[in-house]
Amino acid sequence: MKKIYTCVGLLLTSSVSFAEVDLSSLEARIKQLEEQLSNQEISRKKQAELLTFGGRLQLDYNQFDGAYNAVNGGDTGAELFPRRVRISAEGEQDDLDFKLIMDFSEGEAEILLLRFRYTGFENGPQIKFGRIREDISLDALTSSKHLALIERSSYANTMSPFFRYGVSAYQSFDSGLRYAVGVYNNDAFGSDGDDESSNLSLSYSSRLTWSHVPAQGNVFHLGAWHSLREMDGDILNAAFARGEIREPEVRLVNYAAGGDTAAVDQINQYGVELGWQKNAFLLQAEYGEREIETENSASILDGETYEGYYVQASYFLTGESRRYSKGSAKWSSPKGVRNAWEVAARFSSFDATSDSQGTELETFTLGASYYLNPDVRLMLNYVHSEVSGPGVSALLGNEDEGDGITARIHYEF
Repeated sequence: MKKIYTCVGLLLTSSVSFAEVDLSSLEARIKQLEEQLSNQEISRKKQAELLTFGGRLQLDYNQFDGAYNAVNGGDTGAELFPRRVRISAEGEQDDLDFKLIMDFSEGEAEILLLRFRYTGFENGPQIKFGRIREDISLDALTSSKHLALIERSSYANTMSPFFRYGVSAYQSFDSGLRYAVGVYNNDAFGSDGDDESSNLSLSYSSRLTWSHVPAQGNVFHLGAWHSLREMDGDILNAAFARGEIREPEVRLVNYAAGGDTAAVDQINQYGVELGWQKNAFLLQAEYGEREIETENSASILDGETYEGYYVQASYFLTGESRRYSKGSAKWSSPKGVRNAWEVAARFSSFDATSDSQGTELETFTLGASYYLNPDVRLMLNYVHSEVSGPGVSALLGNEDEGDGITARIHYEF
């Protein structure tokens, strides 16, 4: 009988031991499966982040008269048109990311931006190459998604070439300093992008800024930039800027009005910028000059300097604050903004006159924006311009003032 009890005991002990072993193995297997599922979920998220798509739609309405519509005797003209129709794709692989923006607003597909960026230098600069935005002018660098007014200033539209093929390096520091330097193909302002030997015409641009940001919504910003642009004898475009309304046929800032255009050897541009933000209020201003060196040193335009500036203020009636980025040294719209109202005003001036030719433009713009949400915004602006200088009659006849109303529906997806 004792032997029987002993055998039964051994069997029971073995069964319990086997059960413990089986249970432990099952728990380990479940844990392994959970880890595999978690890794698969992380992998799916990474793949989803690898390539993302988006876009921007802006439908504008322009109404204008006087100098803006001088070709039609100053009568009232109006246009309803797609200002921007853009599709974007972006993604990243390790230390390299990219972004592509295609624009369709002018009736044909255009590569607006094709940017590659390398971020692998520890404590070093980030490198951008491809078709990228030149780091020139605070106003010009602000995305159209984040503009407080519908159109940029005449100053920014004159000075900045916006997107060009090239390479740049930039870096920001804890001290608030940021620098950006770049070399680009200069196929802007009338240059065809190469010289008589089919070598590239280049531009060399740099921007240095300093900011003090004790708290988000409380910012002081200073900056300066310079750009040297090879023209290699190409004719400098006569019309510098439209006058802060998109659709009029006449561009009101014109250095050749009443005189002649110039074949230019190179352009030297430089500017300074200032920004101050206190919670819902933002003030920014810029001043800059363009000096041209003509191909023929005997030209009356050789060494001529044109200058411009603007002062702009914006304020959120609903208390939101624009965001400032030290990494790019510029402002953007408030994050997650909804049911918000913003008002803005700007005075700008650009003098493209010489002793006997050219025009000078002064423009006042007043605007209001309603942010339905971060992706949808409604904008309305009133614009008034006055034109002076020796070339006014040749360019505009008897019209030396103009008024306009501009409106926009903005949708981001």
